[in-house]
Amino acid sequence: MKRDQKRSKGVRFRGEELESSRIQEVRRVIRQRRGSTRREIAKQVCLLWDWRQPNGELSLRTCRDLLSLLEERGQIKLPAPRTRPGPRKKVTSEDASEALGDSTKSIDKNDVDLRRVVVRPVRRDEVPRWRQLMARFHYLGDAELVGESLRYVAESECGWLALVGWNAAAWKSRHREAYVGWDTRTKQQRLRFVANNSRFLILPWVCVPHLASSVLGANLRRLSADWVERYGHRILLVETFVDLERFRGTCYRAANWMYLGRTRGMGRRGRGYQEHGKPKGLFVFPLHRRAREILSSPLPCPEILEAKNMAKLSVEVDVNRLPLLGRGGLVEVLKVLTDPRKRRGIRHPLESVLALSVMATLSGMRSYEAIAEWAADVPKEILRSLRCWCHQAPSEPTFRRVIQSMDADEVDRTVGEWLWSQEGLTGQGVALDGKALRGSRDGEKPAVHLLSAISHQGGVVVAQESVHEKTNEITHAASTLQDVDLAGATVTADAMHTQKAFADFLVEEKGADYIFIAKENQPTLLDDLKTQHDGDFSPSGRNV
Repeated sequence: MKRDQKRSKGVRFRGEELESSRIQEVRRVIRQRRGSTRREIAKQVCLLWDWRQPNGELSLRTCRDLLSLLEERGQIKLPAPRTRPGPRKKVTSEDASEALGDSTKSIDKNDVDLRRVVVRPVRRDEVPRWRQLMARFHYLGDAELVGESLRYVAESECGWLALVGWNAAAWKSRHREAYVGWDTRTKQQRLRFVANNSRFLILPWVCVPHLASSVLGANLRRLSADWVERYGHRILLVETFVDLERFRGTCYRAANWMYLGRTRGMGRRGRGYQEHGKPKGLFVFPLHRRAREILSSPLPCPEILEAKNMAKLSVEVDVNRLPLLGRGGLVEVLKVLTDPRKRRGIRHPLESVLALSVMATLSGMRSYEAIAEWAADVPKEILRSLRCWCHQAPSEPTFRRVIQSMDADEVDRTVGEWLWSQEGLTGQGVALDGKALRGSRDGEKPAVHLLSAISHQGGVVVAQESVHEKTNEITHAASTLQDVDLAGATVTADAMHTQKAFADFLVEEKGADYIFIAKENQPTLLDDLKTQHDGDFSPSGRNV
């Protein structure tokens, strides 16, 4: 009886409780795949839970760690390993000499122009050479880069000059947590947006002043973009730990890294930590001017959302800066809308579902699935304040049913007026743009097409109107902006809206200016514009 109770208990893994139902699913996979290897079982569990890395690859290493923990706790019984892990092959001096070849010729400042030094990721066929050089000349030797990682080389016409290695950030760092303003839960969600500079080596035959700080700067300018290409998400903050008994961190200081303090001299050993007696200095460098704000924000910001969920070239706004609760907040504004659902069986209040939908849409989400994924990352404290059922985010079908049952024009008008009240339009630009709502196609029914007016500076949707399938955006342009106070604003639109009637409407009725595009579809207008000279235009304000 006690054994059954022990087997039915959940397990805490990486700061979160793994429910007993999940453990039962793991046991079912093991039973169904008798004779499979541990890796094959981990792969099936990842597929079952859709457990993936940001770049879409299965999280096999994390899953195998979980399986090992469950076996250690007596929750499951894994098949015996097919092979026993042996000692890791060490790089010998002969290997390093082979990697060096004839490249050990002394290189000084007369041989290298820092402006022409290229920092790039190493190619797959260059990894052995990179590791051999690191093993031979770095005081820590070559080590497996943990988690998401990238290797770089700095080179010139003279050959390789320096090596740089990046991997996943340290799991714990009190100085970093205090600097960012992290609690445990937020750190678990955002730690992948921090990278650790675990290796940096200037090759010993290279003696070029200012090379180290120059290489660091060039590497940081491309690091986040390379991370997006490889792993599908940005890097907002980088860190490194410097042995202050050996070095002063001069190159990091010269590259404008910030020193946060000394560590306690603890190192990770397996799943725990052990004191090694060598405190190190922690340096950090933000790759985004709002890195601390974005990493500590309670709601997901556009800068940390995965590109697969976001519309290309869409305008997003940081919803953390908008009032959600309280007087004048989004929830209060949405309470005036009528709930079309039957009262029986309602789990989530209407204003809560709509508030989450609006915030997700403002953050760049353009499908029901993306909205649900965004809402799933909202902290439970906010979901509790929204009175969501069991403090859980609504599911994708709930978002779909609620949004489709609402009067779209009424919701757009209500939200647009609220956003407009948060930010006036005088002196701002307003973009008129049409988009098809992704995921809104239903059988033979075409996707919903929306014409939106969006402020340039804040990305706020100030007006929006559905375009009927038998009409076009031109006939809806004036009606979309009819109730918006555009006095002193400048409206921009594509060539479709370059119409005299619409221009007269903006200037004479709304007191606004406009910037339109002329293309070949209006050849007379285009030819007239090409023949204009500076003297044909009104004088500038300073000459009046």
